[in-house]
Amino acid sequence: MRTILAVSALALSLTACSGEPTPAEVQDRDVTDLNTANTDGKVEAQAKALSAGDFAELQLGGKVKGPQGFEVTGAMANDAGSFADLRAYVACPRGTIVCDPKTQPEGTVYTYVFVVYPGGDNNPDSGIGANNTASDIERATAFRMVMPAHGFTGNAGYAKSEALAAIGAKADVVVSCDNGGLVWTVSAGDGGNQWEQKEPLTFYWQSTLPPAGPAKAYVFDADSTFSTGSGPYPAEKEGAQNACA
Repeated sequence: MRTILAVSALALSLTACSGEPTPAEVQDRDVTDLNTANTDGKVEAQAKALSAGDFAELQLGGKVKGPQGFEVTGAMANDAGSFADLRAYVACPRGTIVCDPKTQPEGTVYTYVFVVYPGGDNNPDSGIGANNTASDIERATAFRMVMPAHGFTGNAGYAKSEALAAIGAKADVVVSCDNGGLVWTVSAGDGGNQWEQKEPLTFYWQSTLPPAGPAKAYVFDADSTFSTGSGPYPAEKEGAQNACA
């Protein structure tokens, strides 16, 4: 199976951000990216590394309207309770005002977007509101698909500014393929800032296939616990590529 990895370029952009630490100030911090290939595994991963896309650079059009409207919202949960809120949607390319898959040409690239809120978004009607239960997340480590990424073009990424704000200079986000699906692994080293409570991160991937409806295809890893949630998911189509396959 071919594995695709994407490494964040956060550390490379720090000096361009006003008020951010200089390379000298960052030098002694626990930086966890793949720039230092000191094991055979890291050498192989570095050789295959691609730059993850930045959500801020995407130019999207209208959203697909599904059975739950233009966005799917819900909890990432298991038998023990809720561990995160999930807001998700699918958008057409820039210039498309009404994103109706029935009228879009063959090969249209759809962008699947997921905003993960560890612990919740503080909305009184959801997440960690007064009448809802959610865990206090101390260390979230991954958002993943547990079903194949049908139609995956090979383009996936995350909101780099959000990762930098949540974790700081040591933030390392790696996108990889696993059993035909995608995994966004968030590493922050030991101690210090982690991806934690009330820190939303946006992830995305692109497909040539439109959503067929919400599916329980997504998992959130936090505090050594897995929780699942439903989000937009494309149906398998004969002949459609999957860059993770």
